[in-house]
Amino acid sequence: MSAVSATNRVTAEQTGRRIEDVLDRLAATGDPAAGAAAEELVRTLMEFYGSGLARILHLLSSAPGGPRPPGDPLAALLGDELVASLLVLHDLHPEDRDVRIARALDSVRDQALEVVAFDETSGTLRLRTRAGAGCGCAGTGTAAVQAAEDALACFAPEVTAVEMQPAAAPGEPALLQIGTGPNSGAVARPAAAKTA
Repeated sequence: MSAVSATNRVTAEQTGRRIEDVLDRLAATGDPAAGAAAEELVRTLMEFYGSGLARILHLLSSAPGGPRPPGDPLAALLGDELVASLLVLHDLHPEDRDVRIARALDSVRDQALEVVAFDETSGTLRLRTRAGAGCGCAGTGTAAVQAAEDALACFAPEVTAVEMQPAAAPGEPALLQIGTGPNSGAVARPAAAKTA
């Protein structure tokens, strides 16, 4: 690998956008044969690289499933954003979605994020900061969402949206909100403390 290619990080998302742009430009020329040939070229290259990746995984995986020792070359490949995104793209990644989501969130080192739920229908992942982590302010939540989205794009592209929920302090009861009743204009107030 040359020094130039090693420093220029290429992501699956950027590459996908570039390919779509080229295909759109070819389609805009009005020549359906050129557009069809370009799409066939992309499919052929995807099949070729996918087969190569499948072969690499087969050769490296001596113990399928389960955690891999730190020096295991497959563990290093699965932890690399570019390689992981290629494996997911070709449906070759040996880890399931939940493990890949956890791996992505672990890579966001400056945020203490935990999964609340994943909605398979919408692709929405609900997260919260671990109790006692961060200040809980809106700016931190925005940064956490962006960091999570960036990591998930490589490791778990089936996650299409990230929502943050506030973290409850340990042992803190759920917050009960009391508002106006349907027949009253007054806000319910807690009873005054009794004095002896």
